[in-house]
Order: sequence, then C-alpha cells, then structure tokens
Amino acid sequence: MSISSTTASTSTSTSTSSTPLGTDRQSAARDHLWMHMARHSPLQGGARVPIITRGQGHMLYDDAGKSYIDGLAGLFVVNAGHGRAELAEAAAKQAEKLAFMPLWSYAHEPAIDLAERLANYAPGDLNRVFFTTGGGEAVESAFKLAKQYFKLQGKPGKHKVISRALAYHGTPQGALAITSLPDMKTPFEPLVPGTFRVPNTNFYRAPEQFADNEKDFGLWAAERIREAIEFEGADSVAAVFLEPVQNSGGCFPPPPGYFQRVREICDEYDVLLVSDEVICAFGRIGSMFACDDFGYVPDIITCAKGMTSGYSPLGAMIASEKLFEPFKHGDTTFYHGYTFGGHPVSAAVAMANLDIFEREGLNQRVKDNAPIFKSTLERLKDLPIVGDVRGAGYFYGIELVKDKKTKETFNDDESERLLRGFLSTALFDAGLYCRADDRGDPVIQLAPPLTVGPPEFDAMESILRSVLTEAENHF
Repeated sequence: MSISSTTASTSTSTSTSSTPLGTDRQSAARDHLWMHMARHSPLQGGARVPIITRGQGHMLYDDAGKSYIDGLAGLFVVNAGHGRAELAEAAAKQAEKLAFMPLWSYAHEPAIDLAERLANYAPGDLNRVFFTTGGGEAVESAFKLAKQYFKLQGKPGKHKVISRALAYHGTPQGALAITSLPDMKTPFEPLVPGTFRVPNTNFYRAPEQFADNEKDFGLWAAERIREAIEFEGADSVAAVFLEPVQNSGGCFPPPPGYFQRVREICDEYDVLLVSDEVICAFGRIGSMFACDDFGYVPDIITCAKGMTSGYSPLGAMIASEKLFEPFKHGDTTFYHGYTFGGHPVSAAVAMANLDIFEREGLNQRVKDNAPIFKSTLERLKDLPIVGDVRGAGYFYGIELVKDKKTKETFNDDESERLLRGFLSTALFDAGLYCRADDRGDPVIQLAPPLTVGPPEFDAMESILRSVLTEAENHF
C-alpha cells in the first residue's frame, strides 16, 4: 500500500451535512453531544468536530471523504478491522430471533456458547464467565468478587487492592479507585477506600542500578508488591490488579520473570491476581489472552473491547473454579449484575468475531508480524525527539523527550503545547488516527487492527517520521 493511498484521499461516499431534524451536523454536535474524555472549550469558539462516517479494513473516512489509517483500532477495539459484513449480519440474525433476555437466573444460547468458548481459551481452571457490557464494569465486578470471596472464606478483613503507578482500570467508582491517575480521580473523590500503588514496569525510567538489567528490574518491581502486601498486612489485602502490558503511561511490557514472581507472591500471601486484559486480550499481544503470552495463570481475567471487535458492546470477568466454589452451595449469591451484560446480540457478534480470528489466523498473524512492527517503529529512534519505543504484539508506545541523552521530559506546559496543541491535530491531518497521550510522560500510542501488516507499518512510520520531524523543528 502506498502512502498516497492512506492520506487525504477522497471517497465517493460522503455524509450528509444535516441531521434528520435539518440542523447542521457540526452545530448539533457542538450543542448536544457530550463527548467522552474531551475538552469542549475549543468548540465554543467554533472549532470543527471531527466526524467519522465509515470504516473499511484498517481505514477510516470522515464526513468530507478524507481517509485515515486507524492506528488505534478505534480505541484498542476493532481488532478484526472495519466493515465486516458478517458481524453486522450476525447481529441482525440474532436480533430477529431473540433481541433481549437478561442473565438474571435465566440463560440464552449465545451467552452459553460464548461462555464455553471463552473458558476454553482461558488458561488453567478459569472456567466461570460473568458477562458485563464493557471493561470498566468487568474490573468493577472483579473488585466486588474479590471482597465477597474472602468474606465467604472467613477472612472479612481482606478488602484492599494493589495496582501500579499511572495505571488506568476504568471509570466506575470502584474501578476508578484502582486507577492510578490523580487528575482522573480527584474530581470524584471520595472514592472507594483501600487501594494502594506500587511501581510500574517502565524500564526506560528504571532506577539507575537497573540500567542494563531488565530482569533484575522486573524482580525489583515485583518485590515492591510483596513489600506493599506486608506493609498493609496480608490479612487485609484481597487482590492485585495488573495489565499484562500497562496502557496508561505508554505501553509498559513486563520484564522477564516479573509475572512469575508476582504469581509466587500472591500465592504466598493468599492474594488474588487479576489480569486486566481489557486492551491486551483477543490478539492484541498475540494469544487470545495475553497472560498466555507472558506465561502466568491469574485468578481472574477482565476483558472486553476486542471480544466483539467493537461491533457490539460486551465485556467479561472470567474467574477460576476456586472463586466460584462458594457460590455452588446453599443460598450464597453474587448480588451483582447488569441489565445488558451478556446481551444476546452482543454474544452472537462475539461468536462470529472469534470465528474470524480462527479462520483467518489473526492471533498467529500478530505473533508473526510483531517483530516487524517493532523494528519498523524503532527506526524512529534516530529522531532526537524520540526517547523510547516499547510495547509488545500490536501495541506500542513512542515516548517523546526534550533531551535524548539525559532523558529529560517536557514540563506540563510544553507537553500541553506539543501533544494537544500540535501532534494530535498534525497526525490526524496527515492521515493517521492514533493517540497522543500525556498521562505520564508524553507518548504516542499505536494499536492498529490485527489485519494490518508490513506495508501498513511502513505507512504509519512514514507519517510519524514526517510529523515528529516537524514537531522537533516547531518546538
């Protein structure tokens, strides 16, 4: 695929500029649409709202017909790519047969079939699937299950949760308490108490004594979890929530041996290990579940996003038989649920989506192409503004620095001007949709659909190189 085919091309299929009520769509967006995680002040001055009207494969198209590489799979979601007619057909077929039925003491065929399939993908004895409508709800469910499980075990004091610095685990009150981003938490305090932080696995910013030894750094980071459990008291800690590759902060992969040591620590202190795979599951790193890629078996997996490739909302908490055991007896009930959790249409779409994964070998495709993706992005390290390129599978972060030799980062004002003032718009204008993120040090994140390969890697690298060179000259 040539670069020219990915940028600023015009589609013959453009969108109408008016709403069904006859309002200019830009005006309607500014007046009525409350966008998520978005600053609305620029819109008050008449700034244009980017309106995406359709997608096909790894490409997005806006209301003017301009095309963009989807370098973020929507939001780490559209793993099988856009425009999959069979997924739309699966939704329509199921809606005609059974549009809705809750899982509140009843079951339906799509949920049963999908639960069995997910349990077969999951490692160890993670056989019990509790459906939600998204990732934050899956994390919330795991938090509540961990607390109730220990109460049922006669250990009511075990209620605290440990997560890592800069980690994002969702926006519901419980999940937000586990999240480690002060700016996201402060407006909603007081939150659920009892959550604590340990260092993450950002090897680029590791203490100096580990500069040349990633494995020792990983073991050091794991020991900080043990230290936190001992400091809080093992009789008070219920769970440790970790992403296989931490998203927020810029794609921190685990050092060798890290998760193996964390698993040992959790077993030693009777603490549950929750693998938050809302982003990392369903091929993002390679395997269906990323814990398999890194060689550990958690007690709970939380997942969502790529399960349906975004064609319908769905999430899940997958728990071990040990955690389900107390609910097999008497009147014990997990009093928790969601009206649309395990929605029959969403479950049917997930089954069709996973059929695509297996038929087209998307998991193996990621494993085969991941080294090429990494080496392609690492070419950007010859730019003075690029300090680090890190990640795994089809999930990478590019950290930007002021001084490459000292690793000096940008201050808050500089980061604001660089990311929001320039890069986000410049990359989009150049034909690449990705994320310029300042939750931590400034990074650009890439997580394209799993259907892309070396030609698309080259196209993304070319756009990034051009825009980052301009950014360096600009700043």
